Amino acid sequence: MSEVAKKTYGGGTPRTSEEAFWNGRIPWLQSADLIEHEVLSAMPKKGITDAGLQNSAAQLIPKNSIAIVTRVGVGKLAFMPFEYATSQDFLSLCNLNIDGKFGCYVLYRLLQKEKNLTQGTSIKGITKEELLNKELLVPKQQEQVQIGKYFSTLDHLITLHQWKHYRNKKIINSAWEQRKFSELYVRSSEKNDGSIGMDKNITVATMQFKEDVQVSTAEYLKTYYTFNLGDIAFEGHQSKEFRYGRFVENDIGNGIVSHIFAVFRPIQEYDLYFWKYAINNETLMQRILGRSTKASTMMHDLVANDFLNETFLVPSIDEQKQIGSLFNKLDHLITLHQKKYKILKKLKKFMVKNMFLQVKC
Repeated sequence: MSEVAKKTYGGGTPRTSEEAFWNGRIPWLQSADLIEHEVLSAMPKKGITDAGLQNSAAQLIPKNSIAIVTRVGVGKLAFMPFEYATSQDFLSLCNLNIDGKFGCYVLYRLLQKEKNLTQGTSIKGITKEELLNKELLVPKQQEQVQIGKYFSTLDHLITLHQWKHYRNKKIINSAWEQRKFSELYVRSSEKNDGSIGMDKNITVATMQFKEDVQVSTAEYLKTYYTFNLGDIAFEGHQSKEFRYGRFVENDIGNGIVSHIFAVFRPIQEYDLYFWKYAINNETLMQRILGRSTKASTMMHDLVANDFLNETFLVPSIDEQKQIGSLFNKLDHLITLHQKKYKILKKLKKFMVKNMFLQVKC
């Protein structure tokens, strides 16, 4: 195991009594954020500030690392595609020498085997030394990638069947509450203090980091808003799909966004993926935005106070998690099949060109 990663990180918890340490831009992972037996769906629900990071044992961990619970909740782990910090219950493997998804699945199997061997006894945790001394059988890189993709595909297929069960059993039967958006979000005008560079500039239309944007001076970046994980931004372009514009949620990580966008920050416990799909759903949002925007040339401008006074039906946090997780995994499944379709088209073209014998006339 010690050869799997070039570096390891621990974690820590900033003082909960210090408000300046919390609700910041750095996703902070705790054991409860991980779902047992699922290694690709962890989503931190809390964030810490730079001050919280500097005044605790928490560390900023690079993206594409594997977070492993080593204390309460042993057996849970997750692949983390963005920068994050953790509580002291984790050991994170960074700068991996193996494929990340393969690493997650093989480590999951190892930890489950350990749990089964000690069944009936109380497992308090596993030390860093114990974990790194474990041995893994690792194939060549190409085979690792194939295995990782294979198991992630199986996970997506399982999700598809879960969705069918979810739909058929009609488990969405709990009471949904009518909530004002002002109870869910607050308008954020937090500006970049200059510490966030253009490498963290986010294009709202495609929700991607895009650094090849020309700005007059580095000082101009201070006019940009901070745009954190879970924040939503209004994009006012009118289209056939979105009559009055649309909201887009940041689900890729903390960054900055042009000051032309209206940014709103969640103030209640929420599920990232539920709101990603709900806030961007034209069926749900068209009437709301029709009442809270005003038209200009090819655009719609959001009237923030009108939007915050609008209401929305909101399920419990547990149901948000179920719905969000299912839609997110279905998206991955759709993407996977789209990629397969493109590969099969290329393969067919190659086969048609090369497999038929040509007869000279």
